[in-house]
Amino acid sequence: MPLKKVKPTSPGRRQMTIADFSGLDKKRPEKRLTSGKKRISGRSRDGQITIRRRGGGHKRLYRDIDFKRTDKQGVPGFVASLEYDPNRSARIALLHYADGDKRYMLAPEGLKVGDEVVCGERTKVKIGNRMKLKYIPSGYKIYNLEIGVGRGGSSVRSAGTSATLVGSDEKYGVIEMPSGEVRRVLLECYATIGTVSNPEHSLISIGKAGRNRWLGKRPKVLGKSMNAVDHPHGGGEGHGPIGLKAPKTPWGKKALGVKTRKPKKNSTRLIVRNRSHKKRKR
Repeated sequence: MPLKKVKPTSPGRRQMTIADFSGLDKKRPEKRLTSGKKRISGRSRDGQITIRRRGGGHKRLYRDIDFKRTDKQGVPGFVASLEYDPNRSARIALLHYADGDKRYMLAPEGLKVGDEVVCGERTKVKIGNRMKLKYIPSGYKIYNLEIGVGRGGSSVRSAGTSATLVGSDEKYGVIEMPSGEVRRVLLECYATIGTVSNPEHSLISIGKAGRNRWLGKRPKVLGKSMNAVDHPHGGGEGHGPIGLKAPKTPWGKKALGVKTRKPKKNSTRLIVRNRSHKKRKR
Protein backbone atom coordinates (compact mmCIF):
# COMPACT_ATOMS: atom_id res chain seq x y z
CA MET A 1 0.00 0.00 0.00
CA PRO A 2 1.48 3.41 -0.99
CA LEU A 3 2.02 6.30 1.41
CA LYS A 4 -0.24 9.36 1.43
CA LYS A 5 0.98 12.95 1.72
CA VAL A 6 -1.19 15.39 3.64
CA LYS A 7 -1.92 19.00 2.73
CA PRO A 8 0.73 21.40 4.14
CA THR A 9 -1.70 23.31 6.36
CA SER A 10 1.04 23.80 9.01
CA PRO A 11 4.83 23.41 9.23
CA GLY A 12 4.37 20.09 11.07
CA ARG A 13 2.22 18.65 8.29
CA ARG A 14 4.40 19.86 5.41
CA GLN A 15 6.70 16.80 5.41
CA MET A 16 4.21 14.42 7.03
CA THR A 17 3.31 11.12 5.34
CA ILE A 18 0.80 8.55 6.54
CA ALA A 19 0.07 4.95 5.61
CA ASP A 20 -2.73 4.24 3.16
CA PHE A 21 -5.38 2.19 4.97
CA SER A 22 -7.69 1.85 1.95
CA GLY A 23 -7.20 -1.92 1.58
CA LEU A 24 -7.94 -2.67 5.25
CA ASP A 25 -11.23 -3.55 6.93
CA LYS A 26 -12.71 -0.68 8.96
CA LYS A 27 -14.70 -2.87 11.38
CA ARG A 28 -13.95 -3.30 15.07
CA PRO A 29 -11.49 -6.12 15.86
CA GLU A 30 -12.81 -9.57 16.76
CA LYS A 31 -14.02 -9.18 20.36
CA ARG A 32 -13.04 -12.69 21.50
CA LEU A 33 -9.49 -12.13 20.25
CA THR A 34 -8.90 -8.78 21.98
CA SER A 35 -8.09 -7.69 25.52
CA GLY A 36 -7.20 -4.52 27.38
CA LYS A 37 -3.58 -3.40 27.29
CA LYS A 38 -2.16 -1.78 30.40
CA ARG A 39 0.53 0.83 29.85
CA ILE A 40 3.57 0.44 32.10
CA SER A 41 5.41 3.48 30.65
CA GLY A 42 8.86 1.91 31.00
CA ARG A 43 8.48 1.17 34.71
CA SER A 44 9.37 -1.99 36.64
CA ARG A 45 7.06 -3.75 39.08
CA ASP A 46 8.47 -1.46 41.79
CA GLY A 47 7.37 1.62 39.86
CA GLN A 48 10.95 2.68 39.03
CA ILE A 49 11.70 3.94 35.51
CA THR A 50 13.87 1.27 33.88
CA ILE A 51 13.35 2.38 30.25
CA ARG A 52 13.51 6.12 29.70
CA ARG A 53 11.43 8.26 27.32
CA ARG A 54 8.24 6.21 27.45
CA GLY A 55 4.80 7.37 28.56
CA GLY A 56 1.46 8.70 27.39
CA GLY A 57 0.15 7.65 24.01
CA HIS A 58 -3.23 6.62 22.71
CA LYS A 59 -5.23 3.87 24.37
CA ARG A 60 -4.95 0.49 22.60
CA LEU A 61 -6.70 -2.86 22.42
CA TYR A 62 -4.35 -5.83 22.25
CA ARG A 63 -5.04 -8.31 19.42
CA ASP A 64 -4.14 -11.90 20.29
CA ILE A 65 -1.96 -13.12 17.39
CA ASP A 66 -1.47 -16.84 16.77
CA PHE A 67 2.29 -17.07 16.16
CA LYS A 68 2.27 -20.90 16.30
CA ARG A 69 -0.74 -22.13 14.25
CA THR A 70 0.46 -25.71 14.87
CA ASP A 71 -2.71 -26.74 16.73
CA LYS A 72 -4.60 -26.17 13.45
CA GLN A 73 -2.50 -28.51 11.33
CA GLY A 74 -4.28 -29.56 8.17
CA VAL A 75 -7.30 -27.31 8.86
CA PRO A 76 -7.69 -24.75 6.05
CA GLY A 77 -8.24 -21.15 7.09
CA PHE A 78 -9.84 -18.49 4.93
CA VAL A 79 -8.84 -14.82 5.14
CA ALA A 80 -11.95 -12.95 6.29
CA SER A 81 -10.33 -9.52 6.61
CA LEU A 82 -7.05 -7.63 6.65
CA GLU A 83 -6.82 -5.27 9.63
CA TYR A 84 -4.66 -2.59 11.23
CA ASP A 85 -2.94 -3.44 14.52
CA PRO A 86 -1.68 -0.47 16.61
CA ASN A 87 0.63 -2.78 18.60
CA ARG A 88 2.87 -3.76 15.65
CA SER A 89 4.17 -2.37 12.37
CA ALA A 90 2.76 -5.21 10.24
CA ARG A 91 -0.85 -5.78 9.19
CA ILE A 92 -2.83 -8.73 10.56
CA ALA A 93 -5.29 -11.11 8.93
CA LEU A 94 -8.40 -12.61 10.53
CA LEU A 95 -8.70 -16.30 9.64
CA HIS A 96 -11.97 -18.25 9.65
CA TYR A 97 -11.05 -21.93 9.95
CA ALA A 98 -13.11 -24.72 8.44
CA ASP A 99 -13.90 -26.04 11.95
CA GLY A 100 -15.48 -22.71 12.94
CA ASP A 101 -12.57 -21.27 14.94
CA LYS A 102 -11.22 -17.75 14.38
CA ARG A 103 -7.60 -16.61 14.76
CA TYR A 104 -5.39 -13.64 13.90
CA MET A 105 -2.12 -14.16 12.01
CA LEU A 106 0.60 -11.84 10.73
CA ALA A 107 -0.39 -10.95 7.17
CA PRO A 108 2.24 -11.49 4.45
CA GLU A 109 2.61 -9.13 1.50
CA GLY A 110 0.25 -10.19 -1.31
CA LEU A 111 -2.34 -11.97 0.86
CA LYS A 112 -5.92 -11.09 -0.11
CA VAL A 113 -9.36 -11.50 1.44
CA GLY A 114 -10.74 -14.92 0.48
CA ASP A 115 -7.34 -16.61 0.16
CA GLU A 116 -6.87 -20.03 1.77
CA VAL A 117 -3.90 -20.68 4.06
CA VAL A 118 -2.95 -23.81 5.94
CA CYS A 119 -0.37 -24.96 8.49
CA GLY A 120 1.12 -28.45 8.42
CA GLU A 121 4.35 -30.40 8.69
CA ARG A 122 4.47 -30.46 4.91
CA THR A 123 2.10 -28.49 2.73
CA LYS A 124 1.95 -26.48 -0.49
CA VAL A 125 4.67 -23.81 -0.83
CA LYS A 126 2.39 -20.80 -1.04
CA ILE A 127 2.27 -17.31 0.54
CA GLY A 128 0.78 -17.54 4.04
CA ASN A 129 1.23 -21.30 4.45
CA ARG A 130 3.25 -22.49 7.45
CA MET A 131 5.40 -25.62 7.59
CA LYS A 132 8.62 -27.12 8.92
CA LEU A 133 11.89 -25.76 7.57
CA LYS A 134 12.99 -29.17 6.29
CA TYR A 135 10.20 -29.14 3.69
CA ILE A 136 10.72 -25.53 2.48
CA PRO A 137 12.85 -25.34 -0.71
CA SER A 138 16.11 -23.37 -0.54
CA GLY A 139 15.96 -19.76 -1.68
CA TYR A 140 12.42 -19.07 -0.46
CA LYS A 141 11.52 -16.00 1.60
CA ILE A 142 10.16 -16.82 5.05
CA TYR A 143 8.92 -14.88 8.10
CA ASN A 144 7.54 -15.51 11.63
CA LEU A 145 10.46 -17.87 12.18
CA GLU A 146 10.54 -20.25 15.12
CA ILE A 147 13.95 -20.35 16.85
CA GLY A 148 13.11 -23.05 19.42
CA VAL A 149 10.96 -26.07 18.55
CA GLY A 150 7.37 -25.57 19.71
CA ARG A 151 7.90 -22.01 20.98
CA GLY A 152 6.09 -20.25 18.14
CA GLY A 153 7.40 -17.62 15.77
CA SER A 154 9.64 -15.10 17.51
CA SER A 155 11.85 -13.68 14.72
CA VAL A 156 11.29 -11.83 11.43
CA ARG A 157 7.93 -10.32 12.41
CA SER A 158 8.31 -6.60 11.71
CA ALA A 159 6.87 -4.83 8.65
CA GLY A 160 8.52 -5.54 5.30
CA THR A 161 11.06 -8.03 6.65
CA SER A 162 11.86 -11.54 5.47
CA ALA A 163 14.58 -14.13 5.96
CA THR A 164 15.96 -16.47 3.30
CA LEU A 165 16.48 -20.20 3.65
CA VAL A 166 19.99 -20.53 2.17
CA GLY A 167 20.47 -24.27 2.61
CA SER A 168 20.35 -27.15 5.07
CA ASP A 169 22.21 -30.15 6.42
CA GLU A 170 21.05 -33.25 8.35
CA LYS A 171 19.77 -31.35 11.38
CA TYR A 172 19.90 -27.60 10.76
CA GLY A 173 18.69 -25.14 8.17
CA VAL A 174 20.90 -22.17 7.29
CA ILE A 175 18.95 -18.90 7.45
CA GLU A 176 20.03 -15.45 6.31
CA MET A 177 18.28 -13.02 8.68
CA PRO A 178 17.12 -9.50 7.73
CA SER A 179 20.11 -8.06 9.64
CA GLY A 180 22.55 -9.94 7.39
CA GLU A 181 23.37 -12.49 10.11
CA VAL A 182 23.54 -16.09 8.90
CA ARG A 183 22.54 -18.64 11.54
CA ARG A 184 21.53 -22.29 11.84
CA VAL A 185 18.01 -23.19 12.96
CA LEU A 186 16.69 -26.70 13.66
CA LEU A 187 14.81 -28.14 10.68
CA GLU A 188 11.95 -29.15 12.99
CA CYS A 189 11.12 -25.46 13.54
CA TYR A 190 8.23 -23.86 11.67
CA ALA A 191 8.23 -20.79 9.42
CA THR A 192 5.67 -19.04 7.22
CA ILE A 193 6.18 -18.51 3.49
CA GLY A 194 6.36 -14.91 2.27
CA THR A 195 7.39 -11.41 3.35
CA VAL A 196 5.75 -9.46 6.17
CA SER A 197 3.16 -6.93 4.97
CA ASN A 198 3.35 -3.10 5.04
CA PRO A 199 6.86 -2.68 3.56
CA GLU A 200 6.44 1.13 3.33
CA HIS A 201 6.37 1.43 7.13
CA SER A 202 10.03 2.47 7.32
CA LEU A 203 9.42 5.32 4.83
CA ILE A 204 6.80 7.10 6.95
CA SER A 205 7.76 10.67 7.91
CA ILE A 206 6.44 11.50 11.38
CA GLY A 207 6.33 15.23 10.58
CA LYS A 208 5.85 16.66 14.07
CA ALA A 209 6.78 15.90 17.68
CA GLY A 210 3.16 15.50 18.77
CA ARG A 211 2.71 12.49 16.55
CA ASN A 212 5.45 10.69 18.47
CA ARG A 213 3.62 11.52 21.70
CA TRP A 214 0.54 9.74 20.32
CA LEU A 215 2.77 6.65 19.95
CA GLY A 216 3.85 6.83 23.60
CA LYS A 217 7.32 8.27 22.94
CA ARG A 218 8.53 11.11 25.16
CA PRO A 219 11.18 13.72 24.23
CA LYS A 220 14.89 12.98 24.31
CA VAL A 221 17.25 15.46 25.99
CA LEU A 222 20.96 15.38 25.09
CA GLY A 223 23.36 14.72 27.94
CA LYS A 224 25.40 17.82 26.99
CA SER A 225 22.32 19.93 27.74
CA MET A 226 22.09 18.59 31.31
CA ASN A 227 23.91 19.63 34.46
CA ALA A 228 27.13 17.86 35.42
CA VAL A 229 25.33 16.11 38.29
CA ASP A 230 22.83 14.52 35.87
CA HIS A 231 25.07 13.24 33.06
CA PRO A 232 28.82 12.75 32.32
CA HIS A 233 28.36 15.00 29.24
CA GLY A 234 26.68 17.75 31.27
CA GLY A 235 27.99 21.03 32.63
CA GLY A 236 30.19 23.61 30.95
CA GLU A 237 29.25 26.75 29.10
CA GLY A 238 26.29 26.49 26.77
CA HIS A 239 25.83 23.72 24.23
CA GLY A 240 29.53 22.85 24.00
CA PRO A 241 31.39 19.61 23.27
CA ILE A 242 31.19 16.73 25.77
CA GLY A 243 34.87 17.06 26.74
CA LEU A 244 35.51 13.29 26.83
CA LYS A 245 37.52 10.90 24.67
CA ALA A 246 34.51 8.60 24.30
CA PRO A 247 30.77 9.20 24.79
CA LYS A 248 29.34 7.85 28.05
CA THR A 249 25.97 6.63 29.22
CA PRO A 250 24.25 8.49 32.08
CA TRP A 251 25.81 5.87 34.38
CA GLY A 252 29.40 6.45 33.23
CA LYS A 253 29.84 3.44 30.95
CA LYS A 254 31.08 3.64 27.35
CA ALA A 255 28.20 4.33 24.97
CA LEU A 256 29.74 3.35 21.61
CA GLY A 257 31.76 0.40 20.34
CA VAL A 258 30.96 -1.90 23.25
CA LYS A 259 29.72 -5.44 22.71
CA THR A 260 26.42 -5.99 24.49
CA ARG A 261 25.82 -9.64 23.61
CA LYS A 262 26.70 -12.08 26.39
CA PRO A 263 29.79 -14.14 25.35
CA LYS A 264 28.46 -17.41 26.82
CA LYS A 265 25.02 -17.25 25.20
CA ASN A 266 23.96 -20.76 24.13
CA SER A 267 22.73 -19.72 20.69
CA THR A 268 26.05 -18.05 19.77
CA ARG A 269 27.38 -21.40 18.51
CA LEU A 270 24.59 -21.46 15.89
CA ILE A 271 25.70 -18.19 14.26
CA VAL A 272 27.57 -18.90 11.01
CA ARG A 273 28.24 -15.26 10.09
CA ASN A 274 27.80 -12.28 12.37
CA ARG A 275 25.54 -9.42 11.26
CA SER A 276 28.45 -6.95 11.50
CA HIS A 277 30.32 -8.93 8.79
CA LYS A 278 28.13 -7.35 6.11
CA LYS A 279 28.86 -3.82 7.36
CA ARG A 280 32.63 -4.40 7.54
CA LYS A 281 32.60 -5.72 3.98
CA ARG A 282 31.27 -2.38 2.70
